[in-house]
Amino acid sequence: MASVKQVQVTFDCAEPERVARFWCEVLGYVVPPPPPGFADWDEFDRTLPPERQGSAFACVDPSGVGPRLFFQRVPEGKVVKNRLHLDVRAGTGLVGEERVAALEAEGARLVALGAVKVRLLRADGFNESCLVMQDVEGNEFCLD
Repeated sequence: MASVKQVQVTFDCAEPERVARFWCEVLGYVVPPPPPGFADWDEFDRTLPPERQGSAFACVDPSGVGPRLFFQRVPEGKVVKNRLHLDVRAGTGLVGEERVAALEAEGARLVALGAVKVRLLRADGFNESCLVMQDVEGNEFCLD
């Protein structure tokens, strides 16, 4: 049997640090320490060629369990629905109106951080309710 590999989730975006810091707040992730010899990421960034400055940023699960999230600047803007999205488990174990209330409460917290509420998908007998949202650059994700 093959061994399990670590996974990094990579986001294409216009403003890597802004999007990374949003997801740090959503997930309770942290910015990893800068490379050895640098006081902070800004100092490291200034050593890069001008066209590379601000081109990437990352955040990590402080417990080491969740995947690393990497954000890279790309020249094109987002124009269609994501082919991949994150499901943020905000209502696990809850059903009915209790679940909807938990999703709405977490959604309100994320809206204050710059997210956009798209729509609430109510339970349909097969799937539980979930809240479709967009991050600070319009990337879809679900609170479920």
